[in-house]
Amino acid sequence: MSTTMSSPPVPGVTHHTVRVDGAEIHYVAAGTSGSPILLVHGFPETWWAFHRLIPLLARRHRVFAVDLRGFGDSSAAPDGHDSTTAAADLHGLVEHLGVGPVHLTGQDISGATVFRLAATHPQDVRSLTAVEMGLPGFGLESLGDVTQGGSWHIGVLAAPGIPELLLTGREREFLGGWAFPAMTANQGSVTDADVDEFARTYSRPGGWLGAIGLYRSMLAEGDSIRELAAARPLTVPVLAVGAGGGPFTAHTLDQVTAGAVRVVQLDGVGHYAALEAPGALATAVLDFLADVDETPAAPAR
Repeated sequence: MSTTMSSPPVPGVTHHTVRVDGAEIHYVAAGTSGSPILLVHGFPETWWAFHRLIPLLARRHRVFAVDLRGFGDSSAAPDGHDSTTAAADLHGLVEHLGVGPVHLTGQDISGATVFRLAATHPQDVRSLTAVEMGLPGFGLESLGDVTQGGSWHIGVLAAPGIPELLLTGREREFLGGWAFPAMTANQGSVTDADVDEFARTYSRPGGWLGAIGLYRSMLAEGDSIRELAAARPLTVPVLAVGAGGGPFTAHTLDQVTAGAVRVVQLDGVGHYAALEAPGALATAVLDFLADVDETPAAPAR
């Protein structure tokens, strides 16, 4: 179903919603030909994190970018925002689009979600690109340990009632005053207009629920992700893109992938690679996908 959202217009990008397992999932689409790409955002993001990247990818590919359940213009629920539910939503979206298998691209806190989709629905995924991404059970939890240089926001988001207490009504201050400046290498690459758009949806009723669910999930699902990786390591082609996090993404993907992982490091770029360096990220992704598309796909397990 096509619809009109109140985010700023992006040339060539159309807005849609689909009902998946009781949730209204918002996604955008661009491009008319080429193999399909599905972009999955992290935190504190929505599909808008890719609005500069999408037109570059759409020159060669059909491109879809989703708002995960509880994020952006997708609906929220009182519960059910863990990575298992989010992966099921992505599976439902791929089935709805009828374009699978997709070149799956995930970043940041969506790591467990995209890994679960690739491992449990291999017929949906042609390749995986991981951008500044970690996995529970493989070191991601350490980013919540403030005694070892981890970030305070992880504990805040995971603590019952605390995000609503501290962040409601202060969405723009949190995003524009700390979250983006703290992890951006190219100051000014995340504009005031970008912050306005992210704050628009995080400030809606229940706007933090998606993030709360994924961070609580992250701190609790290490064992299950390790078990899944042992039973079903990735066999699709994998690209690990590091930026502000250095080799962390590549090191993580090496542990859960049966074959070799292609690695690209974007030097001088902070955590928000798609906003800070869309041209460099697009080049890395397009080169990788061109090679994948030239190689016959292995049968889905």
